Amino acid sequence: MLNFTKMNGAGNDFVLIDNRHGNHSLDRATIARLCDRHRGVGADGLLAVEPAENGADFRMRYYNSDGGEAEMCGNGARCFARYAGRLAGKCDSISFETIAGVISAEFVGENNVRLAMSEPKDRRIAQPVPIEGVIHSVHFLNTGVPHAVLFVEDLEATPVQALGAAIRYHEVFAPKGTNANFARQIAPGTVAIRTYERGVEGETLACGTGVVATALLFHETTGAPSPVAVQVRGGDTMQVAFEKDGENYRNVTLTGPADFVFEGQIEA
Repeated sequence: MLNFTKMNGAGNDFVLIDNRHGNHSLDRATIARLCDRHRGVGADGLLAVEPAENGADFRMRYYNSDGGEAEMCGNGARCFARYAGRLAGKCDSISFETIAGVISAEFVGENNVRLAMSEPKDRRIAQPVPIEGVIHSVHFLNTGVPHAVLFVEDLEATPVQALGAAIRYHEVFAPKGTNANFARQIAPGTVAIRTYERGVEGETLACGTGVVATALLFHETTGAPSPVAVQVRGGDTMQVAFEKDGENYRNVTLTGPADFVFEGQIEA
């Protein structure tokens, strides 16, 4: 039997397991089954706590709901931080290794976590992306994982599933593809977003790295100051703070909720 904890970060939900002793060897099919909303626990992804290899407190392994491993997940990292902090008995801060680099997290208030993100890279502004005869002006930024961002006039009417899939698999972002975010300014310094997540292959209620990418690209294209507030589909609003150093972004942080939902056991 596999002991697990279910958590969610702004509506993005995860299965978390303690694998510090290497007792669990989960293959892609097993992870996909655990994340299945009909035959498993149900989640957007699975997070495993493992021993650190390079001096941090822990190592975070993140798997999308299709069982494929990904470099980083902002909402997952906040949940991971609270879960690993509880395992370690820490109540102030924690650090952990990811494929995208070492992440530090600070616990803020009762449920919020502030992540110090890795420095973004591979910025592209207003890249023309042709889809079914229409040229879309798409921005791009890697915030630990790749994100395309398209600012739209009507967020509710945007065909996130169809257009998101077209951008996700577009040859411009080959070979690994990209996540696709659609955003609209709703107030000064505030944007709302909807996200098509790679690996989930559909819209999710939130995506932390997508929130960061959208906020930084919103600043890039409008000059909006730090922090930028980003409202996600799940209803929560997260804060992205940053410093601009010439062409580069420094000290990027993401602050938002990370909530425990329930614990259980399941055959794995």
